[in-house]
Amino acid sequence: MKKQKIVAVSGVKNSGKTTLLEKLIPELNRRGMKCAVIKHDGHSFEPDREGTDTWRMLTAGAAGAAVFDGEKYQLVKYAEISEPGLIDLFPEADLILLEGFKHSPWPKIEVVRKANSDSLNCDPATLLALMTDTTLRPAGVPTFGLEDVKALAERICDYIEE
Repeated sequence: MKKQKIVAVSGVKNSGKTTLLEKLIPELNRRGMKCAVIKHDGHSFEPDREGTDTWRMLTAGAAGAAVFDGEKYQLVKYAEISEPGLIDLFPEADLILLEGFKHSPWPKIEVVRKANSDSLNCDPATLLALMTDTTLRPAGVPTFGLEDVKALAERICDYIEE
């Protein structure tokens, strides 16, 4: 088995990162790749919805709560963790896709949508690809249209084979 690869999908807020991932994951799955996603939230988020049993247990003071059905599980635990710790939770994945992480050293796919940005936010040296509807064409960075998910999947597969 090849070593697990990690790629960040980065860009400014509302650039289309989640939309790209929704289209990219099925394309990578068709190519036999198992993917997992880790999303960074720069703000505090609520990990559970009010009224659920797990929310009630956490509100009551539990250090963590889990719910499972034999095929999947959800775990909420209040503890410090970083992306390496989360990556370790997905040993079955061939590829870990990080959503966000634009200032990290991870290899990246940057999404630049002219509706909300006109320049790169990531270090070009970290870019595996650029997905854009602008005229940006950084030297040495494969650049694709926002909808050209098949070409992006091919680029990722080439990267994984390197």
